[in-house]
Amino acid sequence: MIARRDFFIAGACVLGAGVAYELVPRRHVSLLGPTSVASIVPRQITGWTSRDVTDLVAPKIENSLASRLYGETVGRTYHSLTTGAEVMMLLAHGDTQSNDLQLHRPEICYPSFGFAISDNHPIDIALSSSVSVPSRSLVARAADRQETILYWSRLGEYLPIDRKQQQFDRLRTAMAGIVADGILARFSVAGMEPNAATAVMLTFIKALLLSVAPQHRSALIGTIRADQLRQEGV
Repeated sequence: MIARRDFFIAGACVLGAGVAYELVPRRHVSLLGPTSVASIVPRQITGWTSRDVTDLVAPKIENSLASRLYGETVGRTYHSLTTGAEVMMLLAHGDTQSNDLQLHRPEICYPSFGFAISDNHPIDIALSSSVSVPSRSLVARAADRQETILYWSRLGEYLPIDRKQQQFDRLRTAMAGIVADGILARFSVAGMEPNAATAVMLTFIKALLLSVAPQHRSALIGTIRADQLRQEGV
């Protein structure tokens, strides 16, 4: 005869299995779609030209976490034809965001390459009077180098502002039954005073994003913001 305690334990296990089954994401959603990041981001915008670079990230090693995390990385340096300023851009896209595969945030990655983070705070990148991208500003210093960094991450339709929010948004996406793609958009200026570097990047990033075709902006900033810009005719 089955004891009452064993009955309740068995029932709890069945219920737990059912909940776990319901939480397994089943529908893959990619805001990038069948195109590539490199093809949707202009190589040249008014007053700026660019060149491809490969040393903005660590070399990709076959079967490494980085190679599984990012299906595509785009590294470019944009050069201002008027001021001579240079902005480094890294866009890293991952087709699947899960517990094991989540975007690596710069405040975690830079220290592993010998940088100390001396400033770290949220910042909004304004694209219009009503649309902005929630981002983070960092200052990373090493013995012979200083970089001022602006970046944001998109996980599905969410733009988490920190690691804790990223984990929460990933859970919300999974509970909706969705396997989402994600992108890390990182911009940096080396050697310049941080406030001046930030001003350069804010102007450049706005110009760059507004140069992306409206139908492709959601891959970078999510559908809601992309639609708002389209409605405003921007």
